[in-house]
Amino acid sequence: MNTLLFTVAAYLIGSMSFAVVVSKLFGLGDPRTYGSKNPGATNVLRSGNKAAAAVTLLGDGFKGWLAVWLAQKYGAQYGIDDTGIALVCLAVFLGHLWPVFFRFVGGKGVATMFGVLLGINPWLGLATLVTWAVIAYAFRYSSLAALIASIFAPFFYALMEGADVILLAIVIMSALLIYRHAKNIGNLLAGKESRIGSKKNDHKTKAG
Repeated sequence: MNTLLFTVAAYLIGSMSFAVVVSKLFGLGDPRTYGSKNPGATNVLRSGNKAAAAVTLLGDGFKGWLAVWLAQKYGAQYGIDDTGIALVCLAVFLGHLWPVFFRFVGGKGVATMFGVLLGINPWLGLATLVTWAVIAYAFRYSSLAALIASIFAPFFYALMEGADVILLAIVIMSALLIYRHAKNIGNLLAGKESRIGSKKNDHKTKAG
């Protein structure tokens, strides 16, 4: 029962769409109505407001970290084991992808997954983030960086912690992130993917 409560709480935390909330606070258009129509930091950046994009990025990452941190810090006294932690990781990620508060229209999960990984193990999150940053800097494609980082994340965890149920959760998150980037993959192959920093009228599909 306690595992279920922690899992539901994590899903509700993940369901807070910072892209929509922050855009409204900054007086920007709804990110679900322009660019990729994806409520994520990269699409908010295409509005031209870097501060709003930064707050969105931090918020989406923070909620992933927070859910895992709460489960790790307080879960043991309520009988939450590694399986429970794995479920919390998945639940907060799924909340971001399909948020109950926003008609189940969510983002692609990049920042939230980074937050989850940081919560699991700071070195795991850092290694994955560095992978993203290197690819993003070299190629200027947020989607490509996210895809490669998500592929490497399970390998980084396996090297640090070995194979367990949390590794399975990371594999599932990586697979879902890749699935959510299906259009971006097609655009990358066709040479039509927009680069980091492009404005909302440049192209119509972007990661976030």
